[in-house]
Amino acid sequence: MNHEPSPKTLIVIAGPTASGKTAAAIRLAQYYKTVILSADSRQFYREMSIGTAKPDAGELAAAKHYFIDSHSVTEPFSVGDFEKQALTLLDELFKVHDLVILVGGSGLYIKALCEGFDEIPQADPEIREQLNHEFDTKGIGALQEELKLADPVYYNAVDLSNPQRIIRALEVFRSSGNPFSSYRKATLNQRPFNLLKIALDLPREVLYNRINRRVDEMIKQGLVDEVKQLIPYRHVNALNTVGYSELFDYFDGKTDLDRAVELIKQNTRRFAKRQVTWFRKDKDIYWLGPEAIQPETISGLLNQS
Repeated sequence: MNHEPSPKTLIVIAGPTASGKTAAAIRLAQYYKTVILSADSRQFYREMSIGTAKPDAGELAAAKHYFIDSHSVTEPFSVGDFEKQALTLLDELFKVHDLVILVGGSGLYIKALCEGFDEIPQADPEIREQLNHEFDTKGIGALQEELKLADPVYYNAVDLSNPQRIIRALEVFRSSGNPFSSYRKATLNQRPFNLLKIALDLPREVLYNRINRRVDEMIKQGLVDEVKQLIPYRHVNALNTVGYSELFDYFDGKTDLDRAVELIKQNTRRFAKRQVTWFRKDKDIYWLGPEAIQPETISGLLNQS
């Protein structure tokens, strides 16, 4: 077997929402004359733009992006689907590029592409939040029914009165697209490319201020109208997410607009905190401030690895 290191490298730019990942990735893509794959589990969807902080037209023109607007919210698209499609795409891209950039805050999607799944994959923190919200609003019965359809094997084995066990099984299913009961052994895969993983590191106060300003900007850009147009699809899992759930509650008359906006900020800050916790567990990640994501810094790290 050939153990020579691959000359091809995937540079991962990770980190919490609103930390400046898009600008950093574009800067590197332009310098290295390469392309960007998005690993943001909501930017895949064409119908969700303002609330997902997609790269704007100028940013998309500055560097070629993949997995932006690639799917409709009405199409099921699991992390397993992403892993397969992204690996196939990388095979093609590495024929013409020595370096490709992966950018995003969805830790499970990054993990899937970089190494495959653990024995039982961790779920995207946002999916766990969705399930907890559904448990609070719909009760345990709705979750039991979903589990019965998604994973009858585990449904017949689990204590159905234990919501945490049910939520754990469903978050794995929703994240990976595979039943909880199907995970029996580790499936970590050696990838045919090198990895350089970087996460953006900002002081918490700075990050939270950026999040608050971004939400205000989303409202100015028309987030309320974007969510209103999506009401017919609100049952779709992709829309059960921060920035959309709060405004669906506003349209339902459960809260006023000012309160909904405050909740979006609060829930986004909580989500960012969970993202940081997720990425901190990965000991292979270099943590850098946004201003440090410069070609000379990256080249130095590439030479070390």
